[in-house]
Amino acid sequence: MPMRTIPAALRSRAAPSREGKSPPGANAGSVSAYARAAARPNIRWDRLGRVFLLGVLFVILLMYVSPLTRWVTQKNTAQEDTAELHQLESTNSELKARLKSLQSPQALELRARKLGMVKQNERAFVVENLPR
Repeated sequence: MPMRTIPAALRSRAAPSREGKSPPGANAGSVSAYARAAARPNIRWDRLGRVFLLGVLFVILLMYVSPLTRWVTQKNTAQEDTAELHQLESTNSELKARLKSLQSPQALELRARKLGMVKQNERAFVVENLPR
């Protein structure tokens, strides 16, 4: 196993060497646990927390997209349905007025005369070949 050299920046962090006093079984060129921990890249917890919070915010925003699109669609549909309802209500009121006018005795008599009917005890005349 080849020996690794310790960079100069890590030598200052490494535990002070004991000259000639290494424990039995330890390599003379080994690095202390503190030096190995210092050599590892540091985790920036503040940045990691910000990235996590941005991810949570993004997920929350995605959860609002679908209900928002449904709300806009229903709002447009409701406006169209309201316009159609007003139109149908006006048509209904016109038809009710026409029905009421057709049920009057004068309207019934007029309609019957157009069909060629006469009242009881009334004499009917038919005039033919009139010039137009």
